[in-house]
Amino acid sequence: MTQQQPRRLPTIPIPPRPVPYRSGFVAVVGRPNVGKSTLINALIGTQIAIASSRPETTRKAIRGILTTDNAQIVLVDTPGIHRPRTLLGQRLNDVVDESLADVDAVAFLLPSNQEIGPGDKRILSRLRSDFAVKRDDGTFKWKVPLVAIVTKIDELSRDGLINKLIEINEFADFTDIVPVSALKHDNLAEVKNVLIENMPEGPQMYPAEQITEERPEETIAELVRGAFLEELDDELPHSLAVVVDSIEYPEDNDSGEAYDGKAHVIVSIYVERDSQKPIIIGKGAEHLVRVKKKLRTPVNRIVGQKAKLDLHVKVAKGWQSDPKQLEKLGF
Repeated sequence: MTQQQPRRLPTIPIPPRPVPYRSGFVAVVGRPNVGKSTLINALIGTQIAIASSRPETTRKAIRGILTTDNAQIVLVDTPGIHRPRTLLGQRLNDVVDESLADVDAVAFLLPSNQEIGPGDKRILSRLRSDFAVKRDDGTFKWKVPLVAIVTKIDELSRDGLINKLIEINEFADFTDIVPVSALKHDNLAEVKNVLIENMPEGPQMYPAEQITEERPEETIAELVRGAFLEELDDELPHSLAVVVDSIEYPEDNDSGEAYDGKAHVIVSIYVERDSQKPIIIGKGAEHLVRVKKKLRTPVNRIVGQKAKLDLHVKVAKGWQSDPKQLEKLGF
């Protein structure tokens, strides 16, 4: 007699849980020249912040918007936290204060090719005062995720990187530690995933195609300053400031002939001393010409049509320590 097989009941497939949409703000902090702007540009996929080997390049909180299918992160590129030597330096630290207010996570950049130093310890102390509660045993409980991003890993051997990660793990109680080389685009996807995982559930805040909060004037001013940083390297006065005075479109002119059918972008470049003007202009205006040529396509893209870039070099004596001049220049 054959044994009757038990009857199999039909299975009902369980639909997968929908992936929650996450959104929020991430403050990107670190000492000057640790790769904050380079990382943000790499994550966004285009240049929105000046990336330079010169310290204190970033002078304002630039917000880059990273949108994926299931998340939107606003990356706030802050000036490097440092001991201010001028009124401008103090204003930059004030920008950092504003940037750290109401963020959902902090990305603390630590370069793999440098020792953890007093500047890093000062930043950690600052972050603890803003975002942590000290427990009875002396450890800290973070109110928001603190992600260590170990930059410039292409400059280390495998063993050197392992030792650096151990050192950083002992430096603070980080939520996550992610190594990356933004220049080589090595491990960028993991940085993106970790930041998304540490965002709260929330709605999309900006249109998917928007990549920055900056106005066209601000973006062009930063591009011009960045171009001179690259063009002049060590010759460039640190006291360079750039302001876009106006963007005039052909339709703003009754005849349209004055602009040759192009938008007219008028830019003022400020230095602190008369002797610095020739450095910016160059022999036969060569530096102005090269910067205009380099920025032609980016500026056209920003204004949405062909544009004429009109650069004027001016002197604002001692502007870094003059409150009125700083206000005029947007600080």
